[in-house]
Amino acid sequence: MTELTSRRLEIDALRALWAIRHHGGITRAAEALGLSQSAVSHKIKRLETSLDCDLLSRKPGASMFTAAGEDLLDYAGRILGLHDEALLSLSKTSLAGRVALGLTEDTTCTDLARILGRFRRLHPNVSVRTKVRMSLILRGMLERGELDAAIIQVFAHEVRPTDVVLFREQLHWVKHPGLSLSSGGPVPFLSFDDECFYRRWALDIGQDGGVVLETVFECASAAGIIAAVTSGLGVALLNGRHLQPDMEIITQGLPTPPALAYAVRRGRKVRNPALDTLVAEIESEISRYGGLALAS
Repeated sequence: MTELTSRRLEIDALRALWAIRHHGGITRAAEALGLSQSAVSHKIKRLETSLDCDLLSRKPGASMFTAAGEDLLDYAGRILGLHDEALLSLSKTSLAGRVALGLTEDTTCTDLARILGRFRRLHPNVSVRTKVRMSLILRGMLERGELDAAIIQVFAHEVRPTDVVLFREQLHWVKHPGLSLSSGGPVPFLSFDDECFYRRWALDIGQDGGVVLETVFECASAAGIIAAVTSGLGVALLNGRHLQPDMEIITQGLPTPPALAYAVRRGRKVRNPALDTLVAEIESEISRYGGLALAS
């Protein structure tokens, strides 16, 4: 017992460890957290010294975390969640009302889901009604006043000053390595449906370079497009989190896709204290972790 009482799991160190997992390395975690790389490394080293074990693997080609590091990450997620929920619970105000919220499919099982679950526990008198739609549909619903806010995908250059950016990533042209594209001929295009802004960019702006896309497969879900790519049916536009080991990124012959951003966008002239609190909690989470992780 004496040994246990002399050891501590510091919240800031656990948060740094969690950020390294979320952002894929110490350098990116430091940038996201607004710290120097040496400060993040020092937090991890101090935690390793306290626990008397290595948490990060420092061997070339090895996994980022040791077995002990992976084990601690499981606990770190739960500890940080309870820690942050306790702080919010102690500072919460009595809220009541309704929030109409829009989500895209790939944000329903992510950090956002955890935040929404915590929000409902802390504010049981707030009714949050969620609708899952594609980003273009959600944008239209916001404009028509059907939603108070939505978490949507937009091209990075379309981010508004009032948007709360959760995550940024790149859009890629991809195909199966075994698929050969004929020079000068039409490119077999694996497309999301008409309400996908990737598709609209590809068919409008994307063909300005003289490339002809021939839609050979159309599907509303990312899972369907991924399956079509890995089967060698054609070329698709996919964001970074959907890339698979058996996909090849195309870097020549097609227009360079724009970068993407996931953002919380509020409806016009919406005044809703419950929504204000929810958005503030999301912003606070971003400031602690340097962004929110989204599912693959």
